[in-house]
Amino acid sequence: MYIKDLYAISPQKTHDLSFENGDWQVLNEYIYKAIEPSYQDLIPNAQLRRMGKAVRMGIGVSLPLLGRNPKPDGIIFGTANGGLEDCIKFLNQIVEYNEGTLTPTNFVQSTPNALAGQVALLSENQGYNMTHVNGSLAFESALMDASLYFDEHSGTEKNLLLGAVEEISDYNYNIDRLGERFKEELVSNEELLNSGTKGSYCGEGSTQFYLSSNPENSLARFSAFKQSSHLSPDEIQAFVIDFLEENNLQRKDIDCLLLGKSGDVNTDSWYEEVEPLFENTPVVYFKKSVGEYRTVSAFASYLAVRLLNGQAKHLLQNQATGIPRTILIYNHFDAVRHSLILIQK
Repeated sequence: MYIKDLYAISPQKTHDLSFENGDWQVLNEYIYKAIEPSYQDLIPNAQLRRMGKAVRMGIGVSLPLLGRNPKPDGIIFGTANGGLEDCIKFLNQIVEYNEGTLTPTNFVQSTPNALAGQVALLSENQGYNMTHVNGSLAFESALMDASLYFDEHSGTEKNLLLGAVEEISDYNYNIDRLGERFKEELVSNEELLNSGTKGSYCGEGSTQFYLSSNPENSLARFSAFKQSSHLSPDEIQAFVIDFLEENNLQRKDIDCLLLGKSGDVNTDSWYEEVEPLFENTPVVYFKKSVGEYRTVSAFASYLAVRLLNGQAKHLLQNQATGIPRTILIYNHFDAVRHSLILIQK
């Protein structure tokens, strides 16, 4: 699957490429909120004020990509929660109005597939449309769906819009905080990985890719991916090595490693099992830039493509002398669901 174009809204200034050009934001907050661009030139005001944040961020990424590329043959998104804020508002209205006349806007945006539907309506796209709501493997499931789509239509040039979106709502944030997924004390993201305490900080964002079966003028490609659940620390190294062997790669072939270390003393040890496999390989910890959320592997993939094209070199911090050509991403959420993504130039 060849990546022709990409765009992201995140807690860093990715929307105007400031992040890629060296502007790394120091975050000293409990919640890493997305830095959103002005939507005035993209979305009519009448529609904008009715959009929940997840839909707004998603549309704000989709429309620029669709505006500079041919109409895709399908739209595939992954999300763990969708627009949960609007969902809770709708459920509360059911009680408040005693199942009477409810606000249609909150109903329309209360389901995870609201973004995919909105993008299809705004772009008049009647092609394949799918949203995967597989928790912390939602983006990986979307990747698998896209791969199957291209395999099914092999021999014919096809294009897909692939992405992920996640918003921070008070409801899911408080639930995750009570589950000790987030820190009680405050440290900056510069010190996050050395905090030595439980939990991380919550992030959000929307990341999307314009994919094609045609390699011409591509930025990079999704070469392979793999997911698994309920692994033990003793199984992680074999999980990674088997993945490399399945793709005819050796450890020395990996030019850069992207790891999802989040500063959580309870779960970062899984990453420490992987790092020794790749001695002298540059490592980038992407969660200290954007925080922890269930589809953060989409942002990691975005970052990998930028690194493969010579951008965001400040993240390597003089660890490498050249531009990488093969990047391996390893991420997990709660040390329960694990994923590997291989992206190559």
